[in-house]
Amino acid sequence: MSTAPIARSEAARVIDARGRTVTPGFIDMHAHLDPLLRLPLAESALRQGVTTALGGPDGGSPLPLAPYLDSVRSLAVGINVAYLAGHNAIRRSVMGMSDQRPTAEELGRMKALVATAMRDGAFGLSTGLLYLPGTYSDIDEVVALSQVAADSGGIYTSHLRKEGIGLLDGVAEALEIGRRARIPVVLTHHKAVGQMMWGKSVQTLAMVDSARRAGTDVLLDQYPYTATHTGIGVLVPSWAMAGGSAEFEKRLAIPAMRDSIVRGIVQNILTDRGGGDISRVQFARVSWDESLEGKTLADWARRRNMAPTPENGAMLVLEAMRNGGANAIYHVLDEADVRRIMASPNTMIASDGRLSQPGDGHPHPRAYGTFPRVLGKYVREHRLISLETAIYKMTGMPAKRLGLPDRGVLREGAFADIVVFDPRTVRDQATFTDPHQYPVGIETVIVNGIIAVARSAPTGVRAGRVLLRPRGG
Repeated sequence: MSTAPIARSEAARVIDARGRTVTPGFIDMHAHLDPLLRLPLAESALRQGVTTALGGPDGGSPLPLAPYLDSVRSLAVGINVAYLAGHNAIRRSVMGMSDQRPTAEELGRMKALVATAMRDGAFGLSTGLLYLPGTYSDIDEVVALSQVAADSGGIYTSHLRKEGIGLLDGVAEALEIGRRARIPVVLTHHKAVGQMMWGKSVQTLAMVDSARRAGTDVLLDQYPYTATHTGIGVLVPSWAMAGGSAEFEKRLAIPAMRDSIVRGIVQNILTDRGGGDISRVQFARVSWDESLEGKTLADWARRRNMAPTPENGAMLVLEAMRNGGANAIYHVLDEADVRRIMASPNTMIASDGRLSQPGDGHPHPRAYGTFPRVLGKYVREHRLISLETAIYKMTGMPAKRLGLPDRGVLREGAFADIVVFDPRTVRDQATFTDPHQYPVGIETVIVNGIIAVARSAPTGVRAGRVLLRPRGG
């Protein structure tokens, strides 16, 4: 390998990187790429230094995968994209919103859909066992589908069945799936939800260490914030939603069942995603009342001249569900858990962010700031981890998990996905009150050898590719 520098006279363009850090492009192991066909530049990711993103998390993915990937290729996109096969999407296509165990025929159809997705290039299987209809599955179903993904060299990423009360059981289940299916596991966006569970990352990280010693190949990923983001329906007991919206309405029409549903929502507000205080629930996207975006459930209660109590919050959650649902930010994590998980040598950095553009909703700031936040706050300011460790968590480590030997590294012959940033100034600017802000300090981003960001602004070039799982790996 030649180490002789290229003569300046022979260079088409020279980037002055003196005083800067030059790294492989960042790889986002958990990205919500749903708006990709509408936002093909993927600017909210690209300007963070992300050159590759893994979509299809939490059990949700395009189905079938191949035609969707063809659409992405024909459009051309700003970053490299890869996909998982989503268990929720697969289960819904076969069983709808049924809360029953699959018959042998139904399980066979689901396994065939996983196999097809793997042949189409999926990197593995994702589950969202907290969400519908995945929450209605049992461990045997997930193991059977994971084994299909494992047979093709895929991975298993798990949104745990519980991240608040029941977190330890959720981790244990994911580790057992990995052991039984003999598949590499990622506990995705790992966290401990709700004050009753703060500090439990001590136990979950010990469980991961123990499983690794016993032979299960398990890693984690994490976003660097103390708030989560998901649909408002996460506060509704899953049993109430079995069968879909029509069945939900029927249950609400029966006073005793309605009372049980309300009690279940109150319980989730008090002990789980509600954080014990409805002011911790902040609306992100409300299609039927955009004036609520950025406001809290407590703000909405006061607007209605209601006391901001969990009971009144439950009634408003029901109203939101009957209006078609909403997305919300839940301020229910503890900074000590965030730091502890980040410091683990088994943790990668991932945004869990949805592709966003200024003026569209009130997203979680992670959509704009995840990677610069780690570099600015946790590396430079707090010195929680070294710069080299942080970069590895964003590049080489996820590349290895995905089996991409020519990405996540800087070497001759590898794909030229490169980020140049200023380690003295890099930081996130997006906040929970003003999320639509791009970071600073990410100066140059190169995707597949083409400059996609120059002087901290996108060039408009869409040089990304669709990545398919390497055959046999």
